[in-house]
Amino acid sequence: MTTPAHIDTPAAAPPASGGYKWYVLTLAALTHALVMGMPTMALPVLFDEIAAEFDLSLVQVGFIWGVAPLAGLIMALLGGAIGDRIGARRALMFGCLIAGVTGALRSFAVDFFTLAATVLIAGMILPAIPTNVHKTCAIWFSARRLGAANGVVSAGMALGFMIGALLSATVLSPLLGGWRNVIFFFAAIALAVGGFWAITRDGPNGRRQPSNGVPLRAGLLHVAKTPNIWLVALTLFGISGCVQGTLGYLPLYLRGIGWAPATADAALSSFHASSLLFAIPFALLSDRLGRRRPLLIIASLMIAAGIGALAVVDGALVWPAVIFAGMVRDGFMAIIITVVMELRGIGPRYAATATGFIMANSYLANVLSPPLGNSLAAIDPGAPFLFWAALALLAVFALSRIKGVR
Repeated sequence: MTTPAHIDTPAAAPPASGGYKWYVLTLAALTHALVMGMPTMALPVLFDEIAAEFDLSLVQVGFIWGVAPLAGLIMALLGGAIGDRIGARRALMFGCLIAGVTGALRSFAVDFFTLAATVLIAGMILPAIPTNVHKTCAIWFSARRLGAANGVVSAGMALGFMIGALLSATVLSPLLGGWRNVIFFFAAIALAVGGFWAITRDGPNGRRQPSNGVPLRAGLLHVAKTPNIWLVALTLFGISGCVQGTLGYLPLYLRGIGWAPATADAALSSFHASSLLFAIPFALLSDRLGRRRPLLIIASLMIAAGIGALAVVDGALVWPAVIFAGMVRDGFMAIIITVVMELRGIGPRYAATATGFIMANSYLANVLSPPLGNSLAAIDPGAPFLFWAALALLAVFALSRIKGVR
């Protein structure tokens, strides 16, 4: 279901009756966890196994980690616009089904080039999923609960990241017989989640065809002309580049300085565990205070400090640095997406297109950040963390320039 054209604020979203909205929210959170989070974070912890098989260099690993978002540059925009056109529920159904099929292709890679190609193909559809997950929140929840709803689905992403990082290499790979079967396993889960979206209602008023979908070109032009959207996009560029680069490099860095593989993976998982723990309370605090920008600035500074500290700390001090940076990661995502939906002229009607617009900028950062940061390891193994911390400070600058956001 889409929102009538004259409604452009989340507060005007129709109320959901009964408990069905909680089923939809649960399915949306599980979609983030099972289709996005777990498969995405499985890759960096499996890199050690993959790199050994294909004899990959550190820069090649950084390229593989960054190539998936390359396809996302376009699909983040198109996926959001398509969701506003055909409805979020349908976009999620098709997105999960296609993600399952294309995700499985990675298991057929035989060298660096085929791995890069299949990772690129698999990355083409994934950006459409979070944009429409958050649009679903805007459809089913009013403004006073929108931040919390976005916090729940962001916590779902954090849960998937945590489990994927913790179990993929040390549990699933030995259990299933190697990294290729782990990829197949996650592909099958994506297909199953797509099946659940196929039998889910479009919106609070029941299952029906969208009657006034937004034309793709008109929706993109409308969003691009919305005041402050470019500064919000720059904010997400900085945070996403910082986090993406760090998450891909951290397990390899810790192994390189002598950490056991299971302990290195656990350190990465602790980033997501702390994010999962605080995502919903952080989003709820934003709703309760009625303030978004101050919390986003605080979160950006915490991420910059935690990631920057990894360049100089070692031993047991790595853990608090990782946890400190991770505490606010998914809470930040919940609030920044809520800010987008609260911009004048966006609301549920343009929610997916606007979310896709800022996500496209984050995918650009995700393409550039890992290989650029990893290349600095030739100077000093800790140097990449300083580069990524600087990207988080770029987000602070962008946030300080936004006008009209509480």
